[in-house]
Amino acid sequence: MSQLNEKIKTFYDDSSELWIERWGEHMHHGHYGPDGNIKKDRLKAQEDMIRELLNWANIKEVNKMLDLGCGVGGSSRFIAKTFGANAKGVTLSPVQASIAETYNINQNLQEKVKINVQDMMTLERASQYDLVWSMESAEHIADKAGLLQLCFDSLVPGGRLIMATWCVRDEGAGYTKTEKSLLEKVSKHYHLPPMVSISELALLADKAGFNEVQTADWSPSVEPFWGAVIRSALTVKSIQGLVRSGWGTIKGAWAMQYMQRGYRMGLIKFGVLQGHK
Repeated sequence: MSQLNEKIKTFYDDSSELWIERWGEHMHHGHYGPDGNIKKDRLKAQEDMIRELLNWANIKEVNKMLDLGCGVGGSSRFIAKTFGANAKGVTLSPVQASIAETYNINQNLQEKVKINVQDMMTLERASQYDLVWSMESAEHIADKAGLLQLCFDSLVPGGRLIMATWCVRDEGAGYTKTEKSLLEKVSKHYHLPPMVSISELALLADKAGFNEVQTADWSPSVEPFWGAVIRSALTVKSIQGLVRSGWGTIKGAWAMQYMQRGYRMGLIKFGVLQGHK
C-alpha cells in the first residue's frame, strides 16, 4: 500500500466511528439548496445531496452500480433502495467495511450491497456497471486521469458517471501566499494530493472518452455543511470522542476551519461532473 493510501486508511479507520455516532451513515457534504439554507436538517441535507445528483444527471434507472470510495456505503444503500440496484462499494478502510456490513444487514440489503476493502485504482477494468458513483473520493486520488479512465472502462455502453469532488478554483494568475498556505494545510490534514479545478476535471473526462460531459460548481449549496460540522463537534460528547479517536482525527477536526475559510474565499470548490459512455 502506498504511503498516501496508508494515511487515508488510518484516518478513516480512526475517525469513522465518531463521525457515524454524530452524523450517521452518509459521510459526505449535505446539499442546502442554491441559497445555502443553514436551517435544513443535516441528515435531510445529506440525502438531498444524493437526490440532487441523481436528478441533475437525469437518472431514472440503475441496475448495477460501482461506488468508488464508498465510506460505510450510505450512497450505495440509498440507490439500492431507490432503484432496486445491486451495488459494489470499495473503501481502503476495514473499519468502514465492517460498519457497512452491519448497516447492510440491519437494512436487509446484504444481498444487494457488497462493500470490499480495496484500492479503487486496482479494480478490474471490465464494462459491467450502468452507474459509476464517486462521492467525495476523487480528491484523494493522485492519478486523476487514471481514475477517470477507470470510471469509463467500468461502464457498459450507455452507462453514466456521477462524480462529486473537492476542487480548487481555476488558477488564473496564480494563488497568493495565503491561498497556497491554506491549501497546504487542507491537503496535509485530509491527506490529499494536489486538487484540480472543475474545468481540468472536465478535460480529463473528455480525454477518457466520456460523451456529453457536464460540470457544475455547487459550492454555495454545500458551504453551510462545514459550519454544521463544526457546531456538532463543539459538544462534550464530541470532544470526548475526538480524544478517543486519536491525534489524526483531532487534526482533521482542527482543519475544518480551513475548509470553511477556503469556501468563503472562493478558493475551494465543490465540483460535480457527469458523463456517459
